Amino acid sequence: VQLQASGGGLVQSGGSLRLSCLGSGRAFSEYVIGWFRQAPGKEREFVAHIGTRIGWSSGSTSYADSVKGRFTISRDNAKNTVDLQMNSLRPEDTAVYYCAAQPRGRSQTYSATGSYNVWGQGTLVTVSS
Repeated sequence: VQLQASGGGLVQSGGSLRLSCLGSGRAFSEYVIGWFRQAPGKEREFVAHIGTRIGWSSGSTSYADSVKGRFTISRDNAKNTVDLQMNSLRPEDTAVYYCAAQPRGRSQTYSATGSYNVWGQGTLVTVSS
């Protein structure tokens, strides 16, 4: 699978943005997708993940404490996309955002960068105060 992230931009504090991760290649639905971000001078950090859908249940999700209640991750396997809806944005959310993929079963440590073996190119989010 290959990934392409989009949707970044400049937004004022308190505003919203919706990032999208488009997957190409087969079996996108079999991949766990994570969103990470990297601010200037800082290490890449976990934002959210969404697991693979099993039957009627949606894939599991998890969020970093810093974005809980403000960001929502969702996936549409028919469109090969995973979206990250970001509300109530803060200046500290400014970063390059990356989506990443791991095949189901590779790792259950969804917050670790090393658990993912496919990365998109990143999209810049800038939140002005």
